[in-house]
Amino acid sequence: MDKDYRQYSDEELIVRLRDGESGITEYLMNKYKNLVRSKAKSMYILGADNDDLIQEGMIGLFKALRDYDSGRDASFLTFADLCVSRQMYTAVQASRRQKHIPLNTYISLYGSVSTNYEGEQEELVNVLAARESQSPEEVVIDRENVVWLEKAIEQELSNFEKQVLDLYLTGMGYQQIAKVLGRDDKSTDNALHRIKTKLKKRLSRQHT
Repeated sequence: MDKDYRQYSDEELIVRLRDGESGITEYLMNKYKNLVRSKAKSMYILGADNDDLIQEGMIGLFKALRDYDSGRDASFLTFADLCVSRQMYTAVQASRRQKHIPLNTYISLYGSVSTNYEGEQEELVNVLAARESQSPEEVVIDRENVVWLEKAIEQELSNFEKQVLDLYLTGMGYQQIAKVLGRDDKSTDNALHRIKTKLKKRLSRQHT
């Protein structure tokens, strides 16, 4: 007879999983499959196949079940979110290296992306504007300038800054970006500020 695990916390279930109780892995993998699907939707803008991303996300979720340590990590949900994001982003980077795809073919700043788990869509140029507490109307960028801006990103930003921008555009904050990339919060936050400063300067020069 199937057991009802809903009355237990994730952390309690993982203790029981470590003790060899069967059925818990399947329950938790099923419980968090929607988390994986939401992550896949946001990461899709980076150029990977959605089904591949879901598969990678489930691998990340399995690793979270295997590696979670309640004495070291935060809640299981937080740890699973990190593992899923890291697994997907690693797969995206590997795919890019194999295909040698330049920046402007896998990120369109006018592409629509999910900005939250509810799947609301927003153009990336507006995401950048909104994150700066500006209305989209305050940043006027036509399609010709988008191509120019993509080129500026390729030329101006370091590899680390490009990685930070990638994840920022999927809706992550600097703290989660830092965890996914294995960097500290301060260097990641500083990178975000540098990115915004560089792009604003390029935009201002373009319009003068």
